[in-house]
Formats: sequence, structure tokens, C-alpha cells
Amino acid sequence: MYRVLYRKWRPQTFNDVAGQPHITDTLMNEVRENRLAHAYLFTGSRGTGKTSCAKILSKAINCLHPTNGNPCNECDICKGIDNGSVLDVVEIDAASNRGIDDIRALREESAFTPAQAKFRVYIIDEVHMLTIEAFNALLKTLEEPPEHIVFILATTEVQKLPSTILSRCQRFDFRRISVDSIVKRLKYVAEKENVSIDDSAAMLIARIADGGMRDALSIFDRCLSISENVNTAVVSDAAGIMSKDYLFTLSYAFKNKDTSKALSVIDELHNSSCDTERLCTELTNHFRSLLIIKSVKRPEDILIGTNEELEELKRLSSQFSIEEILNIMNILSSAIASIKVTQNRRIETEMAIIKICSPEASTDISALFSRIAELEDKINKLSSGQVVINTAATENTSDDKKTDVFPVIPEIKNTETKNAVDLNSLEFEDDSDEYDDFDLYDVPPPPSDAPIFENEPFFDDPPFDIEQTTDNPVMFDAEPTTDTLQFDDEPVFDAPPVFDDEPVETSPVFDAQPAPQTQTSGNITRIWTNCIIEAERECPPVTGHLLGTKAEINGNILTVYNYNSVLPMIFPIVKDKLTQVARKITGNNELTVRLG
Repeated sequence: MYRVLYRKWRPQTFNDVAGQPHITDTLMNEVRENRLAHAYLFTGSRGTGKTSCAKILSKAINCLHPTNGNPCNECDICKGIDNGSVLDVVEIDAASNRGIDDIRALREESAFTPAQAKFRVYIIDEVHMLTIEAFNALLKTLEEPPEHIVFILATTEVQKLPSTILSRCQRFDFRRISVDSIVKRLKYVAEKENVSIDDSAAMLIARIADGGMRDALSIFDRCLSISENVNTAVVSDAAGIMSKDYLFTLSYAFKNKDTSKALSVIDELHNSSCDTERLCTELTNHFRSLLIIKSVKRPEDILIGTNEELEELKRLSSQFSIEEILNIMNILSSAIASIKVTQNRRIETEMAIIKICSPEASTDISALFSRIAELEDKINKLSSGQVVINTAATENTSDDKKTDVFPVIPEIKNTETKNAVDLNSLEFEDDSDEYDDFDLYDVPPPPSDAPIFENEPFFDDPPFDIEQTTDNPVMFDAEPTTDTLQFDDEPVFDAPPVFDDEPVETSPVFDAQPAPQTQTSGNITRIWTNCIIEAERECPPVTGHLLGTKAEINGNILTVYNYNSVLPMIFPIVKDKLTQVARKITGNNELTVRLG
């Protein structure tokens, strides 16, 4: 059966992982120095190698013959992990097993030692899909797991994980894979598959993949279905895109406000099965390149492309202002958001094109800034004597191929002559003496000084009929007395009560002893599980023979049921050790273990 390329060429060692040296080098050192953590968290966007590194790490820590931190991929453990026969490495999809019952089952399984490998590894993919209850159930096991357990959590949305989970894991952030790394990997796969791919096609695939190696290999796989000699035309057909000539044609149509030309290009792309969302995204990235060229001194350090493409972008960027580019990018971004929630994508795209070609139809503030910048540009050109005209992009329609040609603005000489003006010959009216005749106006005189009295003013006596004096003291009829009140007889109080005997405290008397507390099934299961773990640790002959057994406590007797055929033969040997372990777990020194 045919295997797709991203599965066939999945990395098998840390050295095969592309674009993540900061992670692979660290993991190799931890394996080589035996400094393993009990829980790892791999985060990053899709197709960056999270699951691949998790599988490689699970093989490396269990490999019988590791090589410099890498698995040998030749021993029985490595081959068993690859084909799924080693059950000690478990890969769980948290999107399907996201409940608390699934995590409880995982906790119960983690108590048992691995059957074949050194460590029991749990790879939980898309761990952010777990419920809050499941996260809480996983906390204690994740913080203090048994020594033979290693957890590897992988997610694309790390912000959805609780902080209690993040603090218990060793975190590794996977970056988007660079274009150069993807191109190098595609050429390596092409060489192994005995097919050819040119540099421009590999670079186009890398740009479409947007940092994801799995997406790049999937696109390359579709290209090989068309032709074994992959070029840009094959990639465009496989990915549903066209050459970049239409981007420049639309750009000049935007600049010249040629709505008819822009809509005809959109119609042609639509008939060619070009996805409108991909078209808007390509246009946004195209104008982002123009913005970087106008803002950065060395745009070639940021932009990826051939020298010819960069020169074409530089020529195009000179036709736009920064305000116009920002307005176009805002309109395209809004169109992309609307396209994702609408049924007719073409209408949203055409509306965005009309808004770009007709800024006066938009009330957005960015469109206003764009119109102001355009007016300033026209004013500057007119002031310098240039003629401002708009020319649409011309088309060269031939029978063989229809190509878009860049518009050429013809050079028109300014035939108008400017009249020279002599500033010294100009006469101006002198109005400096306008306010000299101030006395002619009817202005009130300034205020005079306040009047001055020759003598001090005379004030009349107050109109009081009776003169008030304080010589006569106030008279009282009788002197106040300070004698205390006298009672005829003293008050009589009753005598205190007399007690015959003092109360004596007595302890309560119980007729019967309290009944012993019964053990519930949940407590018995937990006690017997702890007994199995402790017995396997202290008594190796019993390892694996107590699996599937059940226990029952009746008084001072612990009875074991559902045992296998081997357990009765070794029970007389390990009975004392089991009894000792059971007494330590239950705290009952009179407990005796027997077979049921």
C-alpha cells in the first residue's frame, strides 16, 4: 500500500528533525547524560515536529543501544515502538479521550511497571482538549509520577492549558520551520524518491506551507501526482494558485483606480478555480512586501525571493505611498475575515476590490488618509511642474499567451510658461497711521481720585433706651444644699441558697463496645493495589502474578481471589512477605493473608 510522503519520511532520529536545533540538541544531551524529566510539554504550530520528537524521545530513552542520544532503530524495542507491538509506549488523542474517566484509567495503569521497556511513556496529543476535571485529576500524577513513568504532552494552543499543568512540565517551544530548511528537506526527499524539483518550485512550496513541514510534503506529494518533474507551474496547479503576474496587474489597477481591469482579473482567476481566500492572502502578503521595501533600508534581509522579483517589487513600491498600502491591507484583512463566514466568497472579494479602487466610497479612516496622501502627492507634482495623469495597465493579447505589461506613463513636456514676479515692484498700502488720531474718538475720561474729607466722620450714639451694667449680682431665693439623702432603714437582702452536697462528676457508662468500621469496596481496592505495588517491589518472584486478582478483608483475614495457576505454587514462599506488606498497608498487625 502506498504511504504518503509525510508518513514515509517522518524523522526517525533527532538529527532528521528539520529546523528545530534548539530542541533536538537539548533532548539529545538529556538522553546522553541520563537527566530525564518526568513530564515534557511540546508546543508550536502544526507540522513543526512535535509528535515526531515525542516518538523519537520515547524510543531514545528505551533503546537498548542508543547512539549519542539518538535511538538505534535496530533493536527490538525501537522496532516494537515503530510497529506498535511494545505496549509500554501509549499515544493518546486528547480530543477523543478528554474526560475524567479516561484520566483515571491512565492513573491506574501508570501504577504498574513496564512489561518490556525501561519506561512507560504516555504521549498525550492535543492536550488542550482535556476538560478542567481531567486536568485536575492529572495534576497529582503529573507532579509526582512513579519512577518508571514519563509524560509527553503536545499541543498547538498552549494558552488553553492551566498554569498548574505548565508549572509541572519541562516546556519546549517549536518554531516555524524556515523556508531554507523546508527547501533543503524537499530536495532530500526528491533525491531519495528519484524525482526532480527546481529551486523556484521548492521555494514556492515552502512559502505556501507557512512553516509546516507536513504541509510542504503533502503539497509535494500532490505535485508528484501530476508530474515527476516539479516546477512552479506544477506547484501552481497542485496548490490551486497562479503565477505572480496577476498580483502586479492588480496592483497597477489599484493604483490607477481601474475598477474594470481589476474585476476582469478577478473573474479570470475565479474561472481558473483560484480560491478567493488564498487570493486575498496572497495580495496581503504582496503589499506587505511593498510596505517592507518602503520602510527598511535592506529589504532583501527580510523578504525571500529572487533578485528579479525584488527588483520588480521595488519598482512597484515607488508607485504607492505608505498610507495607500496600509489602506489596501486593511481592506483585504477585513475581506479575509468576512470570507470565512460567508457563503458567497466572490462577492466579498469584489466588494473589497471596489473599495480599493474607489477610496471615496469608503468611510474608513485609513481610506481618508489614503486620499489625503494622494492629494499631497498630486500637489507636489503640480508644484514641480509635472503633469499628473492616470493610465491603466496595457494588455498584450497574443494568440499564444496573454501577458500583463507594466503601465508606462508617457513623459509630457509642460508647455505653459511661468510669469516671473518681481517682489520689489509690488506696492502695499501703508496703514501704520490708522490709530494715530486717537483723540478724535469719543472716549470717556479716566476716573478721578476718591474724595478726601477734611474732618473725621461723626457717628451717632447707638439707640439704646437702657444702659446695661454688670455691677448688680444675680440674686437667688435659697442657697443650694449638698446634703445626702437620708433613709430610715437599711435595705434587707435575702440570704444565699444553701447546698447540701457538692456535685460529683461521673464518667458515662456504655453497655456495649462500638461496632468495628466496615471496609468499603473502594477502600479494599485501593489497599490491595498498594499491597500489589509494595509486594512486587520487595518480593520480585510475585511480580506479574498478582495482576487481575481481587481481595476481601473479613475481620483479621485478607482473602485473595481470581488467582492464576502459578500463584498457588509460589504462595507458600511469598505468604509471609505478603502478610507483612498487608499489615503495613492496613495498620492491622493481626492480619493474615490466605488464598480464596
